[in-house]
Amino acid sequence: MATSRLAGNVGTSGYKWVALALLWFVALLNYVDRQVIFSQFPLIQRDLHATPTELGLISSSFLWVYAVLSPFAGLLADRFGRARSILASLVVWSLATYITAHVHSIESMIASRVLMGVSEAFYLPAALALLVDLHGPDTRSFAVGIHQSGLYTGIIVGGAWGGWMGETYGWRSAFMVLGIVGVIYGVLLFFLLRRDVPGNRRRISLPDFSTVLRSPGFLLLAIAFAAASVANWLIYTWLPLLLTERFHLTLAQAGFTATFYIQVASYAGMLAIGFLSDRLALRWGRARVWVQIAGLLLSAPFLLILSRTNSYVLVIPVLLMIGIFRPFFDVNAMPVLRQLVPGNLSSTGYGILNMVGCFGGGIAALAAGYFKNTAGLAAAYQWAAIVLIAGAIPLIMLSRNRLSDQ
Repeated sequence: MATSRLAGNVGTSGYKWVALALLWFVALLNYVDRQVIFSQFPLIQRDLHATPTELGLISSSFLWVYAVLSPFAGLLADRFGRARSILASLVVWSLATYITAHVHSIESMIASRVLMGVSEAFYLPAALALLVDLHGPDTRSFAVGIHQSGLYTGIIVGGAWGGWMGETYGWRSAFMVLGIVGVIYGVLLFFLLRRDVPGNRRRISLPDFSTVLRSPGFLLLAIAFAAASVANWLIYTWLPLLLTERFHLTLAQAGFTATFYIQVASYAGMLAIGFLSDRLALRWGRARVWVQIAGLLLSAPFLLILSRTNSYVLVIPVLLMIGIFRPFFDVNAMPVLRQLVPGNLSSTGYGILNMVGCFGGGIAALAAGYFKNTAGLAAAYQWAAIVLIAGAIPLIMLSRNRLSDQ
């Protein structure tokens, strides 16, 4: 039986919202720590004498290590407890963030991002699996959506605050502050987060990877996940620099524009579509998949507009629309996964999705940097729109499966 370090009078139904609140702030730190570096690329490029390709490698090295370890991180979370994985991940990635503030070469910078990729790989599969275990089908997408809003907030803070910190105090100061805050919150979380969810502590083994991979429809979901990740990571990595070069914005302005409008709109989209997905899924098992299909297809045209417009006034509504439609896929990824794989392997399954998505995103981020001086960053967003449309195809195929919430 699971033990609790939370007050004993908090029942399971109440604790599921307490756990969501605790993990929301971890999610925020998770994305602040990985996003803050992108709004400071010009400063880092000058200080460390980095080429555009090396800047792309800063993002890709994180993603590829994160990708390789994600399935094993999910497996360990399913075996030894999701809360343990969350706590260890938070503390180690916070230390990696602090180390980043003290690097003096591009090689050391990449090494620090590799360490961050190792540690952050253990968070998201464990956190989402814990939440969907606590929340039944009636609140599952909504809870995942609220958790996702922590990631969205982290992107805003990492972009806008990171750019301001870089211009005001230098790029190293942001990493020092974030590292200290993360370790302190990890200590608090040790006393507040229940160690595990009852029923998840059975032993599992490596053959469970094949159980997940052979689950009907899983590979189709993985392909769509990779397509969504390509668009997301091109925005995270290169949009601040695209805005700086095209519209001559300051680092703070570019960081704010590249993050604030998308994420604020994502809050509205997340709340609405999370609630609607849960209601529809109670009546129709395929509802969450069709919501994801709609999100990919509706986002693609706005990426094309973003790639071509020379009007800063038009950029803002375009980013708002991308933000509204993005949660259609995000808030339903883990709930759809739960419809495909056994519940006790949901961390493992999401770890595999992370691996596929991050490899795709990492390749896209690196390729955009490599071809920046020839094709330009705009071409990357045009290709991302095509990838999103292609990503809807496997989901349409998946929708033919019989799906029901576990």
